[in-house]
Amino acid sequence: MAATKSRKKKDPAVEIETAALRLAAQRSWDDLSLRDIAEEAKLPLSEVFPHYRSKVAILRGFTDRIDLEVLSQAAAEKAAPDAPREGPRDRLFNVLMLRFESLQPYRLALAGIAQSQLRHPMIGLATSCQLSRSLDWMLEAAEIDCRGFGGLLRRKGIMAAYLASLRVFLRDDSDDLAKTMAALDSYLRRGEKALSCCDGWRHRRDRRRAEADDAAPVGGAEATPA
Repeated sequence: MAATKSRKKKDPAVEIETAALRLAAQRSWDDLSLRDIAEEAKLPLSEVFPHYRSKVAILRGFTDRIDLEVLSQAAAEKAAPDAPREGPRDRLFNVLMLRFESLQPYRLALAGIAQSQLRHPMIGLATSCQLSRSLDWMLEAAEIDCRGFGGLLRRKGIMAAYLASLRVFLRDDSDDLAKTMAALDSYLRRGEKALSCCDGWRHRRDRRRAEADDAAPVGGAEATPA
């Protein structure tokens, strides 16, 4: 009996995303239609419709796929027997570099899409919300605590560092992403110093408040001269 080769069925959603980004690397994202993307993916529109109803939805699906890929890689690295014990900044650097490496095959397409988003702020706003959620997952993977007011400052600082590094990445055509690595490391170090200053100021403020509370008369009564 002849052996039969099993073929893994292709995921239409992935085919649509890949086709859209392949076209975005060649043409203006503004000029692409869902019909163009369906033809590039070699799918009828009737097969595109159940997965994605717009180009923004395609970008969201692509971002979700990148998120899952990065989370899986980060978990695998953490579970490795020889995994080093790292501090928060190093963990975050590694996770974000995993993200840039996953995005690298689509760099030209993403650069074109970024230009389109600058021309259409509402589209940029929709994708920025998705990016914010993605960053939350990256912070979870790096075990970065972003609860409370201090966590909010930390989260905003990390977002700024990522976006600044992303601009470098979109122009970084090197195989090893050396420029992106250097930029990300620099921005994270700056953010770490700024947050340390904020933490120091907050601790001093809390200490002064505690000292003032300790010095206040019990029951709030005014002190009388001896």
